[in-house]
Amino acid sequence: MAVRPIVEIPDPRLRTISTPVAEVTDETRALIDDMFDSMYAARGIGLAAIQIGVPQRILVIDLQEEADEEGKPIRAPRVFINPEIVESSDEHSIYTEGCLSVPDQFADVERPARCRARWLDADGTAHDEELTGLLATCLQHEMDHLEGIIFIDHLSRLKRDMLLKKLAKARKTAA
Repeated sequence: MAVRPIVEIPDPRLRTISTPVAEVTDETRALIDDMFDSMYAARGIGLAAIQIGVPQRILVIDLQEEADEEGKPIRAPRVFINPEIVESSDEHSIYTEGCLSVPDQFADVERPARCRARWLDADGTAHDEELTGLLATCLQHEMDHLEGIIFIDHLSRLKRDMLLKKLAKARKTAA
């Protein structure tokens, strides 16, 4: 298990279409462990394998919505291998999204409020489930990464340009 660096825009790898996982192996599970370590270290709630430079159709999500008695988030890790959305609702919702590959930048994105998805878990077990709320949004956001799409691609050109200018300014200030 290792924390790997997060690939950030404008790295062209983020525009890569990821390939399906042919078989869930120990190597796949080791990658998943690294993905969780990297996501937690970056304080994220979702991560696609391409975000650590591996173009495979693997996502990890942990919304950490509940806290223990000390206020620490309770981890509820979920693994999605070769996920596919088989149905989306006509109803949409708007969430303020961020992305570890676009650090410290946030924008409202409209997506289907519910979706039914199919995927394999880390044991290779098939799942078919209807997802709602933040989990549905997060799955759709991370699945976009598998197609080389970043959340800012859902914004108007003006909003995207403003966000990228803010990011460039933040990077310049940090340097």
